[in-house]
Amino acid sequence: MGRGKIEMEMVKDSSSRQVTFSKRRSGLFKKADELATLCAAQVAIVVFSPGGKPFSFGHSSVEAVAQRFLNQDAKTKVSMPGQVESQQKSEVEKLSQQLNDLLKQLQAEKKRGEMLDKAIKASRKHKYEKPINELNLHELLEMKQSMEELRQNLKVRVIEIDASSFLLLLSSNPVKVADHE
Repeated sequence: MGRGKIEMEMVKDSSSRQVTFSKRRSGLFKKADELATLCAAQVAIVVFSPGGKPFSFGHSSVEAVAQRFLNQDAKTKVSMPGQVESQQKSEVEKLSQQLNDLLKQLQAEKKRGEMLDKAIKASRKHKYEKPINELNLHELLEMKQSMEELRQNLKVRVIEIDASSFLLLLSSNPVKVADHE
């Protein structure tokens, strides 16, 4: 005699439902482990009990599989914990290099800004040595034009700095996936 066929419908009794959940969860995780072992597959399962408690299984880890799934990146082929660490280290090195490049760029722009400040001050000394109330109409119009150009250049520079800051912020806050076991 074999087991009787069980109808697929929700178990009505809550304590029986909890027992069924625990047994089937264990069986599901066991099958997932067998699949990962036999086929060298990456597997991640997240299950919430009827009471809302999270359970998870992952081979090599839930984080690695979830990260690969979220990235959908062909070059991300992680199957062993050592490779996960290697990939993370590689990613950190890449982000660190980007940060260093941006910091060098920022430093160069600061120097460029200082040189521009000096050039502006030098040109003002020669061009506008007189107080503003002693300038004629032509000189005032020239001054207005140069100030408008300076204002436009500053706007462009602020946008560039904001973009660099945003990239720095993104590189320092990688996406993290939580694992509840």
